[in-house]
Amino acid sequence: MSALALSVLLSFVSAVAYAGGAIVQEQVALSSSGARQYAPLRRPAWWAAVALNGAGALLHVVALAYGPLSLVQPLGALTIVFALPMAALFVGRRAGATAWRGALMATVGLAGLLALVGASGAQSLDGPQRVAAAVGTAAAVVTLMVAARAVHRHPAVRSILLATASGVAFGMSSVFTKTVAVDWTGGVSAGDLPSLAVIGVLATAGMLLSQASYRGAGLAAPLATLTVVNPVVAAAVGITMFGETFRHGTTGTALALSCGVVAAGGLILLTTERLAREGAAKAVRVDAAASVPAPVAAGREAEDAAAELLLAELTVPEDVTLPEVVTSPAAVDPVAVPVMPYAPFYGGPYVPLPTADRHLVRIRS
Repeated sequence: MSALALSVLLSFVSAVAYAGGAIVQEQVALSSSGARQYAPLRRPAWWAAVALNGAGALLHVVALAYGPLSLVQPLGALTIVFALPMAALFVGRRAGATAWRGALMATVGLAGLLALVGASGAQSLDGPQRVAAAVGTAAAVVTLMVAARAVHRHPAVRSILLATASGVAFGMSSVFTKTVAVDWTGGVSAGDLPSLAVIGVLATAGMLLSQASYRGAGLAAPLATLTVVNPVVAAAVGITMFGETFRHGTTGTALALSCGVVAAGGLILLTTERLAREGAAKAVRVDAAASVPAPVAAGREAEDAAAELLLAELTVPEDVTLPEVVTSPAAVDPVAVPVMPYAPFYGGPYVPLPTADRHLVRIRS
C-alpha cells in the first residue's frame, strides 16, 4: 500500500472514530443532569467517548505524517457525513432532509476551503505571539460561554455557541501543536513547556465544551459547527501568522470565500432545522396540555370557594349569649357566671331532658 493510500485510509478511520465519539457524547448528554453537562466523570460511556476522540486525533496525526495537509484536512470534514447514518443505525436517531442538506453543504464548503489553502514553509510563533494567541483564545472562549449562558432558554442557539467555543479551542490547540512540532525539529527544549501546557488546557476545554454543546440540541448542528470552526480557525491563524495563502491567487481567494459562504449556509440550515423541531415539540406539548381536564388544584380551589360561601350564609341567633373566658380556676365565681338560656336549635325549640332524682319513688300497683 502506498503512503498516499494509507493516509486516505487513516483519515477515513479517524473520521469514523470522531463520529462515534460524538454519538456517544450526545447520548451521555441526554441522560446527564444539568450540573454534569460539562464533565460527567462518573459515566463510563463518557470515558469511551474520550477514548474514541483520542484515537481519532492520533490517527489524524499519523495520516498527516503519510499524506499532504491539503488532502488530510478536507477528509476530516467527513466526520459529520459519517455521524448521521451511524446515529440512525446505532441509536435510532434519524436526521431529516434539511439536516442532511445542511451537513453536506457544511462538509463540501469546508473541504473546498481547506483544499484551497496553500502550503508554506515551516514557521513558528515567537514568545509575544504565543501569549497574544493564548490570551485572545481564552477571551473568545469565555465570551462565547457567557453568551451561551445568557441564551440558555434556547437550546439550539446555546449549543451553537458552545460548539463554536469548542471549535476555537481545538483549532488553537492545533496551532500550538504545529508551533511545538516546528520547534522540536531543532531539538526539544524546556521553553516549550508553557506551549505544551496551553495545548493540554485548550484540548481539555474543547472536549468539555463539545460535551456540553450536545445537551438538548441533537447531534448534527453542534457536530457540524465544531467540524467547521476547528479547521477554519486554524487556517485563519495560519494565513495571518504563518504566512499561508490561498492557491491560484485572486481566483483562489474568491473560491475560498464562496466555500466559506456554502459552509455557513449549511450551519444555518442545521440550526434552523433544530429550531423548527423545538417549535414543533413545544406546539405538541401545548396541544396536549389543552386537551387534559382541569387539574386537581383548580378543583380544590372551587371546593374551597363553595365552602367559604356556605360559611358566609350561616348566622348566629341573637339570643345566644356565650360565657366569658375563664383564665384561672381560682377566680371562678359560680354566681358570676351567666346562665345560657335556651335558644332555638337548628330552627326548632330546644327542650331539655328531665334530670333523674336521687331519691327513688316506690310505685305501688
